[in-house]
Amino acid sequence: MKIKKILVSQPKPADIEKSPYGDLAKKYKIDIDFYKFIKIEGIAAKDFRKDRVSILDHTAIIFTSRNAVDHFFRIAEEMRVEVPDTMKYFCISESTAFYLQKYVQYRKRKIFYGKQNFADLIEVIKKHKDEKFLLPCSDIHKASMSRMLEENEISYSKAIIYKTVASNLSKVNIDEYDLIVFFSPSGVASLFKNFPEFNQGDSTLIAAFGPTTTKAVKDSNMKLNIAAPTKTAPSMTMAIEEYILKEVKKKK
Repeated sequence: MKIKKILVSQPKPADIEKSPYGDLAKKYKIDIDFYKFIKIEGIAAKDFRKDRVSILDHTAIIFTSRNAVDHFFRIAEEMRVEVPDTMKYFCISESTAFYLQKYVQYRKRKIFYGKQNFADLIEVIKKHKDEKFLLPCSDIHKASMSRMLEENEISYSKAIIYKTVASNLSKVNIDEYDLIVFFSPSGVASLFKNFPEFNQGDSTLIAAFGPTTTKAVKDSNMKLNIAAPTKTAPSMTMAIEEYILKEVKKKK
């Protein structure tokens, strides 16, 4: 089928004209719409207290995203907890570490970071095994993080400080799109929460980025037409273009 209109379940890029999606739209004369299928909501301090996790019982914090940074300091402020200057911070990436400047004096804190994934960060954490770590996270988080911490005998507590919920997609006419692009299992769940009667049929293509999203698509009994990343298509736009070119060849 020819792709004329795409729905991407993510926020619109700041400069769409210079983004890969902008290039794709121009090259193949495709309309591309962007809608956030999910949104982040903070856990209230009173709910955080129910988990009986004390921030001050820990000497180090593990941050896996900017959302985790924002909501950790929000919770601390709501609970009137003054995070000590001696607290150490272990961040998933350098950019997340720099984001801490929003809340702490960067140069005066002990801040460590990995290269971009949790496995890299674990190697850094292993050098500080005497610390008591706190892992602020969402209600939907990778079980592999806890597993790696436990396998390496790291003393840690997990604190759910924000949750991922479905956005309101009532303004979206889901049936007018030839291709729907997903980037997380939560996005797939949001589709069916907003459109419980959704039926992919033969008229809608589904694309998924990453193995967990791919699994969520298949578990929802949808047919996966485009998957990324792959060796030949490390990005979603490249995978979509590959699909388009294959379809063109079939018609020749």
